Amino acid sequence: MAIKTLNDYNIANKKILVRADLNVPIENGKISDISRLISATSTIKTIQSLGGITILISHFGRPDGLYKEELSLKKVVPELENLLNCPVKFSSELVGKNVIKKIDNLIGGEILLLENTRFFAEEEKNDESFSIELSKLGDIFCNDAFSSSHRAHASTVGVAKLLPNCAGQLMKKEIDTLENVLKKPQKPLTAVIGGAKISTKLNLLLNLIKKVDYLIIGGGMANTFLFAKGLQIGKSLCEKNLKETSQRIISEANENKCEIILPHDVVVSSEFVANANFSIKNVTDINSLDMILDIGPSTCDKINEIFSISKTLIWNGPMGAFELKPFDKGTINTSICASKLTKSGKLISVAGGGDTVSALKKSKAEKDFTYISLAGGAFLEWMEGKNLPGVECLL
Repeated sequence: MAIKTLNDYNIANKKILVRADLNVPIENGKISDISRLISATSTIKTIQSLGGITILISHFGRPDGLYKEELSLKKVVPELENLLNCPVKFSSELVGKNVIKKIDNLIGGEILLLENTRFFAEEEKNDESFSIELSKLGDIFCNDAFSSSHRAHASTVGVAKLLPNCAGQLMKKEIDTLENVLKKPQKPLTAVIGGAKISTKLNLLLNLIKKVDYLIIGGGMANTFLFAKGLQIGKSLCEKNLKETSQRIISEANENKCEIILPHDVVVSSEFVANANFSIKNVTDINSLDMILDIGPSTCDKINEIFSISKTLIWNGPMGAFELKPFDKGTINTSICASKLTKSGKLISVAGGGDTVSALKKSKAEKDFTYISLAGGAFLEWMEGKNLPGVECLL
């Protein structure tokens, strides 16, 4: 993709308006995961090294266009300062004369973080007047928030049309990585798609069966495919209304020479609670009281065999109810295998999505994956083959 980067501009003493993703999770009033802040530092450091002035904007939570003190971006300042090892100034305002005055007093290398863009209802409406106000804050617009680029908001699309623009370090890396795994992958290409429901990933499945050699389906969505094949699934989570859709996906996969891998043995229990009694059964032996909660060990072995002959792997979604022991074993077993193959240089592995990242962290496999995307909806929409407005406006 012919997207400009910071290196395409002389940014010394220029005001670089950076749309970052600083939307970190908060638990009990404290930041519980700084991964997104860490990811944002690369672009900030690049701007500093080139003598530019960094003006940071981001959304934070869902304040619905209203000021909410608990969703002020001020709380991320200490963490950013620790990560960057330098001061980060903060403005409790986002647009207007006072903000412009603060910006005009900055010198090369300094950083100013502005208040939550979603305190303004105009942000999510991609309001033109609001976009114009944002454009007054910088000389160059740099979008470094791939994770927000599936939304046509003022801070992702509107302002990009009013200023010279470019992609930040994180945005460029994300785009290049996803382009490589979907448009020019090393083959065989395998995709692991898990999670609860087919309905939330229908477009993803329909797009992937045209591109991948193996499509491994796990989680609750695998139950719907098993049901579509006429198997008893007991009390398991299942979208029975998508039986014909599942059959169509299987048929189209065959036409595209994509092999769909479904569980052939599973972990079942009569209750969905931690440390519940469980048994391992063949998928042909499920009774009316069984609840499928994970893939079985033989299925894990089959998946790991496919990983071993693959060159590229895309992963989205857990293999079972990974939040509860002992139903996390399938996800842990297979993710560790993928990470070891990646570490040994035999596999290119890319994973994304909130549950996916959580699952891989639980198995401690994420550190050896080639790339972990922190983008949720944007990652999925890209994998579905959709054009992302926040990326399109940079072309």
